[in-house]
Parts: sequence; structure tokens; C-alpha cells
Amino acid sequence: MTEKAMLHRRTFLYGTAAAAGAVMLGACSSTGSTPAAEGGNTPSASSSTAKGSETKPLPKPAKFQEAPMLAEQVQAGTLDPIEKRLPENPFVIPHKWVKPGKFGGNLLMISPTATGGAIDASNKEYMYGHTLLRWLNDGLAIGSGMVESWEHNDDASEWTLHFRKGMRWSDGHPWSTEDIMFWWNDLVLNEDHTDTPPDECKSGKGTVATLTAPDDVTIVMKFDAPAPLTADRLAMWVKGTIGNGPKWMVPAHFAKQFHPKYTKSVPKNWASAGGLFELKVDFSRNPECPTMTGWRLKALKEGQTITWERNPYYYCVMPNGDQLPYVDTLTMSVVQDKQVGKLQMQQGKLDYVHGAFFGVDLPDISTMKQAEKTSNLDVILWDGGSGTGSVFFLNYDHPDPKFRKLIREPKFRKALSMATNRGEIQKAIYFNTGEKTTGTLSPKAKEYIVDDEGKKAYQEWRDSAVKYDPEAAKKLFDELGVVDKDGDGLREFPDGSKLMISLDYPANTVDEHKQKNAFLERDWKAVGINARQNPVAPDGASDQWKAGKLTSTTAWEVGDGPNHLVYPQWLVPIEPERYCPLEGQWYNVRGTPDEKRQLDVDPYKRTPPRMEPEKGGPIEQLWTIYDQTKVEPDEMKRTRLVWDMIKIHVEHGPFFQGSVANTPRVVLARKGLQNVPRKENLTQGGFANPWIHPTPAVYDPETFFWDNPDEHTV
Repeated sequence: MTEKAMLHRRTFLYGTAAAAGAVMLGACSSTGSTPAAEGGNTPSASSSTAKGSETKPLPKPAKFQEAPMLAEQVQAGTLDPIEKRLPENPFVIPHKWVKPGKFGGNLLMISPTATGGAIDASNKEYMYGHTLLRWLNDGLAIGSGMVESWEHNDDASEWTLHFRKGMRWSDGHPWSTEDIMFWWNDLVLNEDHTDTPPDECKSGKGTVATLTAPDDVTIVMKFDAPAPLTADRLAMWVKGTIGNGPKWMVPAHFAKQFHPKYTKSVPKNWASAGGLFELKVDFSRNPECPTMTGWRLKALKEGQTITWERNPYYYCVMPNGDQLPYVDTLTMSVVQDKQVGKLQMQQGKLDYVHGAFFGVDLPDISTMKQAEKTSNLDVILWDGGSGTGSVFFLNYDHPDPKFRKLIREPKFRKALSMATNRGEIQKAIYFNTGEKTTGTLSPKAKEYIVDDEGKKAYQEWRDSAVKYDPEAAKKLFDELGVVDKDGDGLREFPDGSKLMISLDYPANTVDEHKQKNAFLERDWKAVGINARQNPVAPDGASDQWKAGKLTSTTAWEVGDGPNHLVYPQWLVPIEPERYCPLEGQWYNVRGTPDEKRQLDVDPYKRTPPRMEPEKGGPIEQLWTIYDQTKVEPDEMKRTRLVWDMIKIHVEHGPFFQGSVANTPRVVLARKGLQNVPRKENLTQGGFANPWIHPTPAVYDPETFFWDNPDEHTV
């Protein structure tokens, strides 16, 4: 699961805690309006009121400045002068809210533990340095990154990427397209290695592209069909290591010693998970591995601390020529117990916390505000961008034919949605923030903002079954023959057999989803539908769902964007994780040898389990339109096709049911830490939830600086 909202979100009980939290959220608002409408923050006296980022590259500064610690090394002759360390044209930070800062100091942070070790995937979300192109303005624009400029032919079937000349890895070795071709030829196309071609390397037909490197700074991508979303997908994720999107490059001069093609003594299991290559060629675990990010790993003490130091060759500068980062070092303390971590925050032992990574959420605002004098931490709220909040969806491919037929009736799903009291969910779980929704993609998505037609498409989807109307829900159930036939107060299937909706979720899910499920149980029982929460062993939940064995999914959210097509799995069933597991798998194997196999076998017994959609039905309609979007080079035409798919969701949905969209995300920053954007600095108020719009990396934490660095040394 890719959504940040799945990471450690907590909720709280309905009652006094909600009331106290609502007061504190109001105190965090920069206006007198309600948090649901604004959700803003009080700017510090030194913060900028400028909003958004420039979309055109800024001019190269006339001169460059560097950190004193680097200047000393240059003076001593142990480091090249800054002009030789930077590329010919460095990346100039485009954010309007940043201002020139001061070099030096340390940033105290916190790292959650991750399965199998101390390195959590979220640690890489602070660094965008490996990314070829960059999201700007909360996903509404794409800017340069390591790639300085790019172009494509008329039908977007050939893309040419021009990288910055003179970039260097953190050890000083020149970066070149050899580092991409090593990843491509020796890892991706090597069947022994687990890396696979990412989406941006596939055409609209799903065929893998051909990559070539005419010179040290140029990559040409050739597709067998239009690939119009290539630039969007090159901006996705932070890239460069395990767990956060495709690598796209490795330091070939370093990595070759761990690859059998170049070093014969490498063990046979070099490419296995946790094997030699994975451990050695990961800049977040091995201090010897070079990186292109602003900070490089200095030391790692498993289960204790992770220390990063500035990369003297980082290719990004401020508009005035200051080479980034400003802060010398990052020190991340590894904490297993989240309550211990939150106590450290209240005691003032941390400088910056991206709340989503450590379970600091709306329920914690009251406590954090009350501890402000001791913690010296400002509570900042960015928009999360979720399209649903805690979500619910039924298995459209349920193995029981009778239940499957009922689930596929739009009236049945609409009735369940209309029987849900989202107003109480909004109050109890989300402190009256966000907006009630039937369930859509993120409200931040470009297709909703492009013009009035887009705004209308969003509103129609959001409102299609959002109104709390239990009487209307009862009428829809009655029309379907789902009535109480035995007089026990609960409705049965039309044939009179018992009907019970299992609210399935992994047993280790967070309280937010369990509490929302409790509302579903209560509200649906009030209209005669029996529903019960059903915890499922976490290790097997995903496999059971993909096989079509579970009834529902209740512990997820739809947080994706910045447009519908870079991550279309919620809009279109094209894989087995979401509301059409078997039909999604059918799409997933199209064009592969599996497509024609086992057609005479029961769909649930096929390997993998898969099912063809109904001819002319909504899923086939979605597929037909989606296949057109994949090869349509004109952006506005693609947008209109997206609107056409939304109409299918409105007419035949809801395929997934949301609760409350776009609730805030909590960020904690110590007073005196500058260039941390507030909600009013960000084009859409922030977009914090999706991994594919990597936050806070998109806001360049390398620009953060201390007003008095000497007070924050290691």
C-alpha cells in the first residue's frame, strides 16, 4: 500500500477529546474561519507570506557561497573549489517562500522502526535529489531536477532527457548516464535481479521501452506507442533506493564491485533480498555508498541513531548562490515505541517531525499545543489531500454468486453510502476538518482544477451518494428485495437467506479505521443491514483479498494524485489490490502468456485467480476509456477521458466509499527553524499523503536553516 495515511494514523474516542481538539485546531487557523474550510497555521514572525513555486528555471547565480566547514576543506586543499563541485547549471530552488539562510547546525529528528531493521522507508522522503524531474506547486506543475531539459516527438513515443553537465556523486566521482545504463542493463534487464521496469519505462501498450545513452548527459527513451505520462512519472517518488520508487540510477563506479558481471568473486546470491548488492548499494544503509542527495549517510547504529552529513557535491543552490543544504547534519533517533517518541517531542528533544511518519495526527494537536512552552515546537498543518479518509469497499468479485450479484447492484452500494452518517464520523475522528465525500481521488488532482467542468466533475462524484438519508437508503434496499423476511429486524437476501457484511481489516490496523467501522456497524444496523468487524491476520490479508476470498476492505484510504492517470488504480481496476480483485488481475495479465491459459478453470482456482468483466459492463467501459488515455498525447483530451470515467463512477458506483476528504497533516518544527513552509505558502495548501508526491521532499528540507546555528550543534 502506497498511501501515507496507512502509516501509523491514530484516532480518538468521540466526546471530550474531540471537543478539545476542535478548539486547538481553531487556534491553529490563521483566520477566524472553521478548520474545515481553512485548516491553516499561524505564521511565525519571520516566515514568508509568498506562495507557490516558479515553474520556469531560475537564472544561474552570478557567484556561489558554501558552508564554512567546506570552505575550510577547500583552503586546506582536501576539497575542490565550489565551482568545480557544482554542475555547469545547478538546480536553483524555485520556491517563492524560501529566503537566504545561515549555514551550520544539526537537526534532531526521529525515525520509526521498520520491519526487519532500523531503516524505515520514510527516512528517504526528506530528499528529492535522485529524482529526474520534480513536482512543483503541489503537483500542478513539473520542473527540472537532475534532468535540466527534455523533449518528445509529436506522438510522445520518443523522449530525450538532457541531464545537467558536471554533476558529481557525493564521493566526488563524476555522474554520467553510465549510472542509468548500469541500472537498466545490469539490474532491470537482468533476470537474476529483482528490479523491474517502472511505469515510466513502458508505453501505452505496456511494452518496455528501449533506453540508450548517446553521450554522458543524454538518455533517449523509445516506445512502441505513445507514452504521454512519461514526465509525470519521472517526477513520482523520491527514487534512488529500496522502498520508495524505482532506483533509476546507481553509482556504477562503486556498484560494479558487487556485481558478478564485473567482479567474479561475488557470491551467487548477490541479487537476493537482503543480499550483498542490496545491502552495499543503498546510500541509506551503507555510508560508503555514494549518493546524489543533499545529505549523505555518515553513521548508522542499528536501532539507535542514524547520522547524515552534508554532501559537498550537492547540485542544488539557492537563488543567491548558496549551495545547499544549510544544515550541516541530521541526527535521527530510532524509536520503537511511538508514545516514547511523542514524549520526546513534548520534552523538547526534537527539532522537526513530519507527523505522518510517526503517528502524530489530529488527536495529538491538543497535547502538542499545551506542551509548546517546553517543546518549543510550532504545530503546522498542511493539507493531506486524501480523497476519502478511511475508506470502505466491497469485493465486486465476491465468490458467492448471490452476494456478488447484490454487490454489483449500484443501488445496493449507494444505499450503504447514504445510510452512513459522515457528519458524526467527521466530528468524532477528524475534528470537523476536511469535507464529507462519497469518495474520489484527491481533491488536489489536476483534472478537478483545470476549469469549471473539472470542478463540476469533482463535485458530482463527491456528492453522488454522500447525503445521509437513511429513509432513501431503506427504499433502495426495498426496491432490490433486500427486506426483513423473518421479522428479526435485519434484512435478508432476496431469496430469504441471511445477509451479513463482514467488515474485513488487518488485525494490526490503526484505530481510525476501527472507529469508522464501528459507525458503519451502527448506521447500517439502523437501516436493517447486519455488519460485523472482522480482523484478519495481517500476513495473509493481502493474499486472501487478491484471491477474492474476503468481503470488504475497510482499512485504507485514497490519497493519490497529482492527476488520475499517474496512479490510476483507484479510477480503473487494473490490478488485484482494490475493489475488483479478480477482474483487476485479468487486466494485469493481458498481453502475457497467462491471458489464454486456464480459461476452462474456475476463476477462483486459476493461477493467479482472475475473472473476465461483464461484456458492456462498467468495468469493461472503464478499461476501454483508460486504454485510450494511455496513448493520447493531448493533455486536455486525456482530461476529458478522465471525466468520462468519473461519470461511470457516478452512475454505477460508488465502487469505493469514502468518509471525509482532505483532512490536515501535522508537522512539528522548532521555533527558530526557518524556511519551513506554512499552509498559506503552498499552492494548494499542501499535498502530504501520497508517496508519489513525496512530502516533505517536494518542499526541499535542504533549504531549512537555523536563525542561530551555533545553538544547534551536535
